[in-house]
Amino acid sequence: MRDSEIPTKAIGGASELTLPARLDLTAAGPLQDALLSHRGAALNVDAGAVEHLDTPCLQVLLAAAAEWRALRQHLDVTPMSEAFRDALRSFGLTPPDLAAHGSGEINVAGTCTSWA
Repeated sequence: MRDSEIPTKAIGGASELTLPARLDLTAAGPLQDALLSHRGAALNVDAGAVEHLDTPCLQVLLAAAAEWRALRQHLDVTPMSEAFRDALRSFGLTPPDLAAHGSGEINVAGTCTSWA
């Protein structure tokens, strides 16, 4: 596996992306590509090993959540490491800001859908 790839596996009717420990500027492009490859399908994002979350990757995750909501598809980020949760709090966000549950709900933190 190349450093720029984000692992994906199928779990039931959904796919799961496993995020790397460091989500910085260099990870934003591969993260966007990985998410786009699952656009329109149920997806779980495993952030259990994340040690560092930087703004570019957070923006990609927020845009993905908005896109999944607009498409009325399920997107969940679980598990989340403490470092990932701490980073969310430092940006003024909570775990539900990165989720979509197939109902098309929109929240203030995730309104941009023009990320593709």
